[in-house]
Amino acid sequence: MRIIGAGTRDNFEYRELATFWTVPNMITVLRFLLVPLFVWQTVTLHYGWATLTLVVLGSSDWIDGYAARKLDQISTVGKWLDPVADRVALIVVASTFVATKIAPAWLVFAIVIPDIILIINTLVLFKGSPNLPVSNLGKIRTALLLAGTPLLLLGNTTWGSGTILGHISTWILALACVLHVIAAVGYFIQARQKAKALKTGTEWSG
Repeated sequence: MRIIGAGTRDNFEYRELATFWTVPNMITVLRFLLVPLFVWQTVTLHYGWATLTLVVLGSSDWIDGYAARKLDQISTVGKWLDPVADRVALIVVASTFVATKIAPAWLVFAIVIPDIILIINTLVLFKGSPNLPVSNLGKIRTALLLAGTPLLLLGNTTWGSGTILGHISTWILALACVLHVIAAVGYFIQARQKAKALKTGTEWSG
């Protein structure tokens, strides 16, 4: 069963829609709306509900990509909206964990610092989104982060406290942060290469 790129139809030429109103984009908007809900649930110590919200939030990242390919609703907006939603969710979730002392500070530093560097790099080179393809490494990184964070919350619930969940989630998040840094380096290099190709008028394949 294909996990990465699920819903892809072989030998099928996908169109790119200009409209915002697609099923995948609506799912991505839902992901944005779930972020403040998660923050409120965590701050008010409703860890069980916050865990459920994180599971739905993480699942939506896979579902919107699946829907885009399965329904042939890949859109220009979705290509930049989806990674933005990922970035916002990951930064806010990590910051909330650190602020509430659920996770150590290295979690937010490992996520936020590479993203800040990438944002500055793309703004300087493109004055906006570079429209780079999402790498498989980036997808695995995101999946690990969105799997490790609910486990971390479960480890802070009444029944999860003192169990092995805390250790498992820490190792998953540590691996995810390492992949995050590696993926960020890859995106940084790709952005520089694409900018150079556009400047010289040569073809860039990604």
